[in-house]
Amino acid sequence: MQALPGEATTFLILFARVGAVLMLLPVFSEDAVPGKIRLMLALGMTAGLWGLIGARIAPVAADSAALPGILIAEILTGLAIGMIIKIMFLAAAMAGSIISMQIGLSSALVNDSAQSGQAAVLSKLVSVAAAVVCMGMGLHHLWIAAIVHSYAMFPVGALPPAADFAQLAILTIGKAMSLSISLAAPLLVYGIVFNMALGLSTRLAPAIQVFFLVQPLNLLLGLALFASLFGGILTAFSAAMTAWLQTNWT
Repeated sequence: MQALPGEATTFLILFARVGAVLMLLPVFSEDAVPGKIRLMLALGMTAGLWGLIGARIAPVAADSAALPGILIAEILTGLAIGMIIKIMFLAAAMAGSIISMQIGLSSALVNDSAQSGQAAVLSKLVSVAAAVVCMGMGLHHLWIAAIVHSYAMFPVGALPPAADFAQLAILTIGKAMSLSISLAAPLLVYGIVFNMALGLSTRLAPAIQVFFLVQPLNLLLGLALFASLFGGILTAFSAAMTAWLQTNWT
């Protein structure tokens, strides 16, 4: 019983980082997941990691006077880690937005809380499908492994290096944008070819409203191409996400 206050403090410090990461981690942080469920997930994950990481936190937890500062540092570290992972995951949504633009569905919008507003319908579809594929392939295990390894990279109680995190965020944004363009590359080529043909047709027959005549064909061909490539897009995204996590966080 005498060790209970120390153990409780250790659990609280661990929960601060784990809970902060889950606030921004893809899938777990979705508004569709009720707040109570997210709280239970954070508590359960903290309990699961307690035996693995608790020994590293116990010496720091003994200093009760520094507890508020430690908690603030852990929350900031967790938020930074979760945001970096979420930025990379948004590559799927960006790829969907590019595809929607190429096939003429950019005006078909749905509400997407993950993107803090409205998003193209294919962007929402690709992001949801990417989340399902990542969970099905066990990619969330690498997210948990990133939390575990973060304690080796960022000691408990120390503020996260702002400059390093800012540089990492910039690199991650660039990586996510390049990945989204790579995923949408076949539809980009399709859009260029189709619009060049449309422009040539307009020059040949300027009196005809070619755009309105061929737009249904653009939708039909674009959706058919997207459907045929959808599985490959998701596979390539999960592979890129896995490689990025293994290179940077595990």
